[in-house]
Formats: sequence, C-alpha cells, structure tokens
Amino acid sequence: MMARGGQNRSSAVMAQRAEAHDSLDDFPTPPWAGRALCQFLRGQLLQYLQLVDVREPAANRGHLVRVLAEHFREVIASDVHDYGAGFPLHDYLMPVQDEVRVAWTITNPPYRLAEGFIARALACSGVGVAMLVRTSFLEGAGRFTRLYDVTPPTHVLQFSERVVMHKGTLSEHGSTATSYAWVIWFKPHIGKPTQLHWIGTGARKRLTRAGDYPEDGMAVIEGVVALSADLQGKSPDGQRAPSDEGTLA
Repeated sequence: MMARGGQNRSSAVMAQRAEAHDSLDDFPTPPWAGRALCQFLRGQLLQYLQLVDVREPAANRGHLVRVLAEHFREVIASDVHDYGAGFPLHDYLMPVQDEVRVAWTITNPPYRLAEGFIARALACSGVGVAMLVRTSFLEGAGRFTRLYDVTPPTHVLQFSERVVMHKGTLSEHGSTATSYAWVIWFKPHIGKPTQLHWIGTGARKRLTRAGDYPEDGMAVIEGVVALSADLQGKSPDGQRAPSDEGTLA
C-alpha cells in the first residue's frame, strides 16, 4: 500500500516492526550480517575466537549458528521454539542450575525480550556479548536508565547497508526501512567509553557465500554442540572455556 506522497508504508519495509506480545519474533538473520560481526571481532582478537565457545540462545533455523561455527571453537545453540532445525528447546530467560559460563553469547534476540537477553548473557558470558538489534534500540530514557547508564556497551557496530529480514523466511532479496546494529559488551573493557564503528558499504556482497540462502530455508550446520551438555554444567570436552581473557581495542 502506497501512502500519499509515494511513501511505501508496507509492514515489510517500515522501520516499525510491530509484533504481538506472544509473538516468536521470527526474523532469521542474514548470514552476511553475522559474518560482519565475526570479521570485526577477529580483527580485534586475531585468532582468539577459534579457541573459545559461543552460545546462540535464539537459534531459529540456524543461519547465524552456521556463521558462528565458521569462527568459534564450539557453538551451543538452542531456541524456545522448534523451527525444524533440530536445536534443543530451551527458554533462555529461565535460569538453569549450575549453568556453565561460555566465553561469548551472540544472538538476534526477540525485540521485546532484548533487555532480558542482554542481562542474562552478561551474567553467564565470561568474555563478551553481542546482540543484533534495531538501531532505535539505542534510544529510550527508560532503557538508558535500566541498561546503558548502568552497563554501557563497549562497541556499537552500525550497518551502513540495510540488513533485510523477512518474517518467517530467509531471502537475499527485498528492502527495508529498518536500521540495524550490533551492540557489543566486551567485559574486560566495560566502563570505558563506548566506541562507534561502521560496517561499510559493499559488506553484503563481499560477505555472502554460496549456500547462504537454501531453498528449504534451513541452514546446514556442522560442529554445533548439543545444549544438553551445557545444561549439565559441562562443556562437551569436560572443560570450561576461557572466561576472562582476550584483547579488544
């Protein structure tokens, strides 16, 4: 539907992405957006990511999980809903006794639950947290008081190109008026001034790989750790990942 003056007010492109209170907020993450984050982290941490684990608690159909598996030693994936990818079902906001701390937590959280996801991730991630959120998530007096004034992010990684997300499906085509950014908390540097970075133009083309957009919508993933071992307080090799090392400029 075109509004007066020619503005496209379709819900597919408007910046306001309204979801019902009980919605699953099913917007799969384009793989190139995940690679942009990992590239940034690897640029700061060199080969460090290959030595540690990462949790993806809103794994959806596995597209971000697949990207994380390209860069991290282990990926621990789960979701509150079964999207058909075979991940264990787990409500990330429900505390688990003796839950192991992972090095990183990286996800595209449900928008209305993002603050809760951030708080939980900061509590059980030893090195860092990265959340893919609408840029407008940086706004809000209440959110500033509850989150940013108390625990400011160490880095904001803003996309210069739009990250197109479609409800319920992954497609390399389409447009959007919604702006996204990765908001990062690198725990050794929490308390220092927040650094703003940009993901430059051309990243989408440069970081897209063959097989990123399968016809069945499901990512093909290897090397993903089952959640059950994590919930038992153990990593699959019986060791806890490093939780307090690394250098991020």
